[in-house]
Amino acid sequence: MKGTIGILGGMGPLATADLFRKIVLMTDAACDSDHLRVFIDSNAQIPDRTRAILEHGENPVPQMRSALDNLLRCGASCIIMPCNTAHYFIDELRAHSDVPFIDMLEVTALRCASLFPGKTAGVWGTTGTLKSGLYSRALEKAGVPYVLPDEAGQQVLMDLIYRVKGGEVLRDRAPLASLMAGMHEAGADYFILGCTELPIIIEQLCPPGDFVDPTAELARAAIEFCGGRVKPL
Repeated sequence: MKGTIGILGGMGPLATADLFRKIVLMTDAACDSDHLRVFIDSNAQIPDRTRAILEHGENPVPQMRSALDNLLRCGASCIIMPCNTAHYFIDELRAHSDVPFIDMLEVTALRCASLFPGKTAGVWGTTGTLKSGLYSRALEKAGVPYVLPDEAGQQVLMDLIYRVKGGEVLRDRAPLASLMAGMHEAGADYFILGCTELPIIIEQLCPPGDFVDPTAELARAAIEFCGGRVKPL
């Protein structure tokens, strides 16, 4: 019997929908019944993770645990979170559950090592994700060289991320193009979309370049964990 996926979502809702869409599209299925069962708790009331990490904002863990409890009651075989920054709190959540969490950053780092051996990743993400060292630790463990945005580039990312969270459809590619050019000069060969709004931004702006999408890597890992088949590329 195949396993079931529990999505601890709402961080944000569009990113949660993007993960579910990718699970469906990436599953090698000939009919409805070939797909995996997926439970989703999209709790948009979970407090901002970056503010909690950097500004002593409201602790998101109680709301995250409430959503986790719902998924456990549903019978999820594994838990995934479509929010890179939320993985700062993953150990607290794992302590509350016997069901495995699949770490988005770990599977992304391993994918980078496989797809781009010896090449340097440019890491994009929220300020909370990057300043907390979440990706730095995961990439160093996987032996992946990387560069981070400078302060101006990070501000560009945060502006784009929060505009998408606010429902805006982006059309001006210039800020992102400038960021990419600067990071290419700093040594980046490709880019990790280390915030779950970033794949949506890339879909809207369609910049040229090579990207690794952690949302897609999380979908791939969850499908395989639960005994499903991933469509060949």
